Amino acid sequence: MLLGFKTELKVNKQQKLLLAQHAGVARHAWNQGLALCQQLIIHNKLNPEDKIKFPTAIDLHKWLVASVKSQCQWYYEVSKCASQYALRYLSEAFKSFFKKNTGFPKFKKKGKHDSFTLDGAIHIEQKKVKVPVIGWLKTYEVLPFGYQPKSVTISKQADKWFVSWKIEVETSQNPKKQECVGVDLGINHLAMLSTGEVFDGLKSYKKYESKLARMQYLNRHKKVGSNNYIKSQIKIARLHQKIANMRKDTLHKITTYISKNHAVIGIEDLNVSGMLANGKLSKAIADMGFYEFRRQLEYKTQLYGSKLVVVDRFYPSSKTCSSCGEKKSSLSLSQRVFKCEKCGFECDRDVNAAINLKQEAVRLTVLACGLDSADTSRMKQEEKADFC
Repeated sequence: MLLGFKTELKVNKQQKLLLAQHAGVARHAWNQGLALCQQLIIHNKLNPEDKIKFPTAIDLHKWLVASVKSQCQWYYEVSKCASQYALRYLSEAFKSFFKKNTGFPKFKKKGKHDSFTLDGAIHIEQKKVKVPVIGWLKTYEVLPFGYQPKSVTISKQADKWFVSWKIEVETSQNPKKQECVGVDLGINHLAMLSTGEVFDGLKSYKKYESKLARMQYLNRHKKVGSNNYIKSQIKIARLHQKIANMRKDTLHKITTYISKNHAVIGIEDLNVSGMLANGKLSKAIADMGFYEFRRQLEYKTQLYGSKLVVVDRFYPSSKTCSSCGEKKSSLSLSQRVFKCEKCGFECDRDVNAAINLKQEAVRLTVLACGLDSADTSRMKQEEKADFC
């Protein structure tokens, strides 16, 4: 399977200037192409009888060469791939918009999400990579050996530059400690397993929230565009990047452990965007990274030979008794211990939900895969042996 590899570049002042020029050309080509597409859409709406065919990526590039490059000679100071890939990504963005998968493409602004893609004569050695026009770029870590990517993407975060490309990785079938496990996500604990294991979130934003607020408070009266303003913005961006990296590191460690040691993983299909609408809990929910947790599980289960079962979001995992199956009519967030009035079963609320998710994942797996009776009985025996 294909995985993305990304690492930081060790660049000097001249290379930083070249990288910024490439990112600027890519941004300019994107904005010019987007402006043209907007004019075509407006024209087709106002003139339904005289519609113009929507341009493809090739059409946009031909128009750019004929109309824009002739007036902007600095386009020829960088690689032609920067503008070509920018228009290709713009065409893909419009295709996704017309299919109603994403919103309308937006104009890009200097200093925000600067990136560009290059292809051609790319060579990779131990701790450096060679790209067209720019030349050799050093890295801080040893690069994967034996890979020859067709294209690389160079992006900027805060004041640092990163290079990334795709690599082919073989999936592994590691022996699993357990056949099936349920994972319940929450705010108090990031992940609660049906086995009783608890994984706490790092809560990196909460840890640095006061420091971030202080830095933004001191930056409020600086003149926009001044040297002090730019220095302050870089410090704020570095802190944002540190918070995000700490969160990603925690999520990677937890998801790798779960994927490597469990054959079937049951997780709830959470409505994260709907949960973020809660003004009181939105900050804590965003700090946990529920969507990123599921995204990592989806590809890591394929990488390590396990299976991810997504349970329907309307399945009452918290209100249902994992022992007798009795469902409660209501259960408030303040009730952290689940007590069944029918059978007297008592358990931690999150553990009870995780066990229910595991049982539902087993049921869905049996229905989908048609497992034999021996596999089904083995899973049921493991359910009874779970910690509760």
